[in-house]
Amino acid sequence: MQRRERYKAFLAHFTQHQPEPETELLYDNPFQLLIAVMLSAQCTDKRVNKVTPTLFEAFPTPQHLASSDFEEVFPYIKSVSYPNNKTKHLINMAKMLVEDFDGRLPNQVADLQKLPGVGRKTAHVLASVLYNHPTMAVDTHVFRVAKRLGLVNQHANTPLAVEQQLVKYLPKKYIPKAHHWLILHGRYICIARKPKCEVCPLTSFCRYFEKNKQ
Repeated sequence: MQRRERYKAFLAHFTQHQPEPETELLYDNPFQLLIAVMLSAQCTDKRVNKVTPTLFEAFPTPQHLASSDFEEVFPYIKSVSYPNNKTKHLINMAKMLVEDFDGRLPNQVADLQKLPGVGRKTAHVLASVLYNHPTMAVDTHVFRVAKRLGLVNQHANTPLAVEQQLVKYLPKKYIPKAHHWLILHGRYICIARKPKCEVCPLTSFCRYFEKNKQ
């Protein structure tokens, strides 16, 4: 099957069966989503969702977080991965929001990436989820599923290479949704060590299944 046919089948399935996918991170405003996404790096959304309610209550605005210190913030997030670095990033991020952006989350990727602790992936998640920009954030799930399905070629060995191929072949209006489709499929069905091919609805066009399960 040609790559364009795989994309056509991929879009046909998800636009029918999951037309409005959403992030599983819990948040009420852009500032909260920024914090949640920063905390989710190399950590599960489930764990993040357990710590953020009390964190959000204690630091409801960038101003509150910017005026805090390490000892105040750390206890709220000590159970997530890399809490020391993330605590420092959160405080410095809030300070920059207050000092450089008037306490408001910027809506451009270049500006988002200026914030401490915000890399390309995080900036793309925020631009996609909050502003519906056609940005593709490539995490481990997106990277794995895109390659297994055959949406990108086997020479795409970096997140940037995978991102560039996905953006090239996906219609712009579906890029924000496709990010969630790939993540959720990787989280629950196309898992890393033993993909659940027996219940996967995508085997008819999956390159991994073609090579390994027939």
